[in-house]
Amino acid sequence: MELFAKPIYLLYFLPAAALIGLCAWLGQKRKNALIRALFGPQAYAKLTDRLRPVSRWRGLLFLLTVFFLFAALAGPQWGTEVIEAQGSFAQTVIAVDVSTSMRARDLNPDRLDNAKKMLQMLVSNLKDERLGIIAFTSQAYIQCPITTDEDALTYFVDSLQPDMLPVPGTSLAAPVALAARMLAKYPGQKALILLTDGEDHSPEELKSAQETALKNGIRIIAIGIGTQEGTLIPAKTDASGKILEYKKDKDGKTVVSKLDEKTLLELAQATGGAYIAYTTPAQVAAQVEAAVKGLDRSVSRAAARAAYKNRYAYALVLAMLCLAGYLLWPRGQKPRTSAEEKPSQKR
Repeated sequence: MELFAKPIYLLYFLPAAALIGLCAWLGQKRKNALIRALFGPQAYAKLTDRLRPVSRWRGLLFLLTVFFLFAALAGPQWGTEVIEAQGSFAQTVIAVDVSTSMRARDLNPDRLDNAKKMLQMLVSNLKDERLGIIAFTSQAYIQCPITTDEDALTYFVDSLQPDMLPVPGTSLAAPVALAARMLAKYPGQKALILLTDGEDHSPEELKSAQETALKNGIRIIAIGIGTQEGTLIPAKTDASGKILEYKKDKDGKTVVSKLDEKTLLELAQATGGAYIAYTTPAQVAAQVEAAVKGLDRSVSRAAARAAYKNRYAYALVLAMLCLAGYLLWPRGQKPRTSAEEKPSQKR
């Protein structure tokens, strides 16, 4: 535990104390010069014989006042408290295609690896968003619930792998339906970021997916990963990553996976979203960030955290007490003794 939140202010006290000492020394020097010029030391001593001498304790109280003020600025802290903060967040779900076709190497090193690099940048940039992650093939599964925890989001992005789900195929309607359930409790406009090559084995369900998105106020931002020319899909590789075998269909023909931009464009336009053709991780992350701006925000409780209690008030009270002692320190004439009062009574 650090005793002070901002200990640098304690160092600032040292030049402040030196400045106070310099001012006091220069003031005393100037005062002595004026006394010599106007009265002389002996005459001044007789004139001030009845005055109280300047106490060094009074000067120490002033110095302590300054010290405790700097200590209050340094933020003394001990003990802990749980802080539950509220924030205003936009809500976005990221759905990532993890079907076999995402192994295709028309992007180096493959489609899914490019998607993950882009998502890592996006998660880092969208700090004012509540994000959730879905992995999907022909069915969709929640990988990370909607959260503001950047570390958790990054972890689940890193864990995405081709064929990580037990069901083959690809359905674009499945992640839309799941995202709608995840976002249902949040009001206003939300977004679904859909990363896929666009191949859909259930095209008859797309109309239903569009209606679901519109009904729930979800804007779909579709990112097409791959090339229209397409490429073969690795089915088996060796330890060095060399392809040993390509994927074949049930008839034994080698499968060529192509980017289906038409389907993704229609889905995005139908929901008032945007279609983004994949180029580089940085460029796509910037385009997605611009596309989700303007989403409605809702106030919700952020994650609770433990923090040290700031005890600046204790130092501030001590500063005020020292200042009161400095101002109330007795000054003026000395009180008369009984021996001094008798001659005056006789006169």
